[in-house]
Amino acid sequence: MHSLVICEKPSQARAYAAVLSANGRGDGFFMGNNYIVAHCLGHLLELAPPDAYGEKYAKWRHGDLPIIPEKWLHRPSKDKTAQLKIIKDLTERPDVDCIINACDAGREGELIFRLVLEHAQCKKPTKRLWISSMEDKAVAEGFANLEDGSRYDSLHAAASCRERAVWLVGINATRLFSVLYGTTLNTGRVQSPTLAMLVGREKAISAFVKETFHIPAIDLTAFTADGERQNDREAAEKIAAACDGRQATVTDVTRTKKTVQPPKLHDLTALQRDANRIHGLTAQQTLEHAQSLYEKKLLSYPRTDARHISADMQGTVLKILGMTDYEPDTGRLVGKVTDHHAIIPTLESMNSDLSSLSAGEKIIFNAVRERLTAATSPAHVYEAVTATLECGGHVFTAKGKKVLTPGWKERGGGGSEGVGEDERNDLSGVEKGLVFDSATASVKEGATTPPKHHTEDTLLAAMENAGAGEMPGDAERKGLGTPATRAAIIEKLIKSGFAERSKKNVLPTQKGKNLVTVLPEPLTSARMTAEWEHRLKMVERGELEATAFMDGIAAFVRAIIDSNNAPNPDFANLFPDTKQKKNEQLGPCPRCAAPVREAEKGFFCDSRVCGFKLWKESKFWTAKKKPLTGAIVAALLKDGRVALKDLHSEKTGKTYRATVILDDSGDKHVNFKMEFPR
Repeated sequence: MHSLVICEKPSQARAYAAVLSANGRGDGFFMGNNYIVAHCLGHLLELAPPDAYGEKYAKWRHGDLPIIPEKWLHRPSKDKTAQLKIIKDLTERPDVDCIINACDAGREGELIFRLVLEHAQCKKPTKRLWISSMEDKAVAEGFANLEDGSRYDSLHAAASCRERAVWLVGINATRLFSVLYGTTLNTGRVQSPTLAMLVGREKAISAFVKETFHIPAIDLTAFTADGERQNDREAAEKIAAACDGRQATVTDVTRTKKTVQPPKLHDLTALQRDANRIHGLTAQQTLEHAQSLYEKKLLSYPRTDARHISADMQGTVLKILGMTDYEPDTGRLVGKVTDHHAIIPTLESMNSDLSSLSAGEKIIFNAVRERLTAATSPAHVYEAVTATLECGGHVFTAKGKKVLTPGWKERGGGGSEGVGEDERNDLSGVEKGLVFDSATASVKEGATTPPKHHTEDTLLAAMENAGAGEMPGDAERKGLGTPATRAAIIEKLIKSGFAERSKKNVLPTQKGKNLVTVLPEPLTSARMTAEWEHRLKMVERGELEATAFMDGIAAFVRAIIDSNNAPNPDFANLFPDTKQKKNEQLGPCPRCAAPVREAEKGFFCDSRVCGFKLWKESKFWTAKKKPLTGAIVAALLKDGRVALKDLHSEKTGKTYRATVILDDSGDKHVNFKMEFPR
């Protein structure tokens, strides 16, 4: 008999098959040593679109909302049907008596596996592989210690709740506000609050009023000292005039020894923040590089929110560090670890040739390696000195810093943590009672500065901490999204045209600002979305029933729809052009003569009973790489045909000209014919 191992990606299947000695090749799988190792291609199944629950949902109408399925349906993901069938057939083999879930050890990996088994209607016993490293030793140990699949039922419940909640809020809110304002306004459970943070930052920058201030200062050659900030330049100049050329006496000196502990290890968000700030990598690029290094057995599992290791890993960390010029302190790395530990290099990376890595992969690997070195290094110790001086009847202050023990800071990997006091002033010889004969006085001018635009670094930090102050103290997951999903959220905002990159900054577009303007507060509330993440974690731990979570989401959706029955007249001019275009009649329906208009997914007859529709993403148009536009549809409705150029040939890869003819026989699907020029 065989155990069927289902992985998330082809690279995982190859790695697992090698460890399990399953060296035989089949169509889409490996086989040998009583194992069959097959792979998915990420999500093989996804939630079905609204029209799968009723043909009326093909059109976007306020009266059809909310759309809340009683029984959820899934459809094969685009271009993944063949691999789905291969796995389904493998589950049905009579010589397969056990299915092993070897997808990524997390929420989404659990969902990918469970959906495939549900589609295959497979009831065979399941086991779970749960590892944090793709190293051969870790894989072998994982397969030797498989757990019963049912232990992860709550994790699957949380993953399913997340998937359905995203669909419910996204589909209903997007349709609701798109219909109300006449343009596509993609709205999401996590996406909208994230966009609101970008818009809020830009509002704060626009509302900022610069204030100029003036600081009297005295130069004592060895160091400079500042007086109290003055709003009036004349007042500052008066102080400077009273002090220029006068004696300055040190009236007090305080010296404080300060210790800055090493930074914690990287979780995914911390790694993304450092890579963006220091190297300009996007969060998505960092995730892709880290995932690639994981699959190459060079880094541990990257989609983690932990910044510690477990106590039993200290010996492994010492081996990874190898010979060092300091005494590594692995004890401070130990802390609470749930699903996965912090991101660290693997043992195999110590003997691997890293020269073949891409530039991005090298940046990420070195960042993780340097952070491990810094995190186990001695503390950074310095002396902070504050000297108070009297000159001309006025008080001045100088601050300085003297490094006593460089510690971890001389080894890099510190990221943004551990910033100390001003190092410009040397106050080592300054003592109380010291007199300086002649001070050179001046006035320094400064100004308050506005908040800075969000970068991906600061946006990730804001997402991670969103709503944290209003959450329970024991909330395990706070903030918007998870480390694994935040990069995708940022990319979706940019792809949808609600945000854009400008050098390192992430800025909301006018379209994004308009969307936040029309959305009600609950949909842009970081606190509410953070609370949902917390409740999902409760589902994952078995502390909250999945039905209770989903009932809350459904009630939220109904409340949003009930309280938004008409567009707000104050926002009527935000989308004037697009609203007119969307409602424009393109021509008469060839079946019933009712108007045909454009909607999000296609072009539809106004009559509910007619059924005439032209889908934008139909196979005919996508195969030819020709977007179905309103102009093309208008020509088809008027003349029944339209001459087009730059049509793509799947066979030759070249483009050609042809006349597309509307061939409507009244069936469910409208067909097209083609005529070619002689």
